[in-house]
Amino acid sequence: MKNIYIIGVGLIGGSFALDIRQLYPNANIFGIDHSELNLTKASALGIINDVATVNDLSHADLVVVAIPVNVIVEQLPIILSNISDNTLVIDAGSTKEAICQAVKNHPRRRNFLATHPIAGTEFSGPSSAIHSLYKGQTNIICQVEETAFKLQEKALKLFDGMGMRIRYMKPKAHDQHIAYVSHLSHISSFMLGKTVIEKEKNERDIFDMAGSGFESTVRLAKSSPEMWTPIFRQNKINILKTLEEYIANLSQFKHHIENDDFDSIYQEMKSTNHIKEILKGIA
Repeated sequence: MKNIYIIGVGLIGGSFALDIRQLYPNANIFGIDHSELNLTKASALGIINDVATVNDLSHADLVVVAIPVNVIVEQLPIILSNISDNTLVIDAGSTKEAICQAVKNHPRRRNFLATHPIAGTEFSGPSSAIHSLYKGQTNIICQVEETAFKLQEKALKLFDGMGMRIRYMKPKAHDQHIAYVSHLSHISSFMLGKTVIEKEKNERDIFDMAGSGFESTVRLAKSSPEMWTPIFRQNKINILKTLEEYIANLSQFKHHIENDDFDSIYQEMKSTNHIKEILKGIA
């Protein structure tokens, strides 16, 4: 691959660019971003070689779309309309159903591969981009059958070189599952952070008591609201279902405490310890 275009040069897109540069050292990597500051930083950090616009995409061998999911829905049809017949377009959105629906009938739908590399940190921007962010991480591919076989091969070669594990899933199932293992985690973190911040208004020393457990639990609360608000909007129905189940479990836990039923609390925690074995099995 010679000409690579990264749309959104923050953590996700920038990390893609760094890995692509290692795999294809002679490639020209171009950045497209609504933020001039991000483009300047990405250039200074050597993430991209030059700045481009959507109008330049006819020269692309690969386009990586790493922007908020609401913008992907708006821009992906435009992106596909500007590429050549041989261009591969992949996205990194945390929702898949709305994105796939947005290009369902596009003449160049076969050029697009819907993907979700499940990787990231709580930081954002080009300076957060890191080498090997995706190594050993799972990449969900949706509607692979809708993508031209030659472009599938090109994508899989790239993902293999980056060290990603591949899973195939339908968009609807992806959005249902990711609501539990990613979206709910972020909501929990944001709301725990909010609860403690509100308490801190009256008790200034509360953060002096915060240990590593608190820090790891609220880590995700440092994530970008610009990225996560559209995700919650697009996956609203699935998120509401997970929240109902989560709130029911919290209410039951509260009920046990109110009734001094610590045997039940012990049993619930003990049964939940099984998650250690589950996570070990997929590590």
